[in-house]
Amino acid sequence: MNLPNKLTLLRVVLIPFFLLFMYINVPFHYGIALVIFAAASITDALDGKIARSRNLVTNFGKFLDPLADKVLVLAALTVFVELPCVKMGAIPLIIISAREFMVSGLRLLAANSGVVVAAGIWGKLKTAFTMVAIIAILFWLCLCFDFNIGFPDAFRSAVDNILVPVLVWISTILTVISGGVYLKGYWHLIDSDK
Repeated sequence: MNLPNKLTLLRVVLIPFFLLFMYINVPFHYGIALVIFAAASITDALDGKIARSRNLVTNFGKFLDPLADKVLVLAALTVFVELPCVKMGAIPLIIISAREFMVSGLRLLAANSGVVVAAGIWGKLKTAFTMVAIIAILFWLCLCFDFNIGFPDAFRSAVDNILVPVLVWISTILTVISGGVYLKGYWHLIDSDK
């Protein structure tokens, strides 16, 4: 197994540990989850770059890399929906999940037609922004709960009720745009007569 595939596999292995530290109440659990998520995000940036630069692109990597990204991001967003301290509703999660299913379906249709669906600039921007937004939210949780920093009520309310939802909705909007770009680019593969 080559290095990019090992990095992708490491990202998959880190997901249950991220979830574990999001749920268990041990000292600095949000901080540990933050470090795990950040490490997993870094492997996402590295594996593709290494694979392309060293000509190590494999079918295993093409399959597992996007799957690992989707599961990592959806795991974090699902946990955020469950946390009362994070003001995130289910609607962004549903929209983001629907886009991921749609793009996966398009990739499957493309593969059956011998077409490779490469990640476009909008998809990369969506992934990068979403991971940064999740890291920012985890950092906020770490400051508030792990370190118990007593922010003024007005500041904390502004972050909880404005900044966090704005980050989530920007991610959602980028997700919709990138999904639309994929759909437009590969619409010819969707033939209602076949």
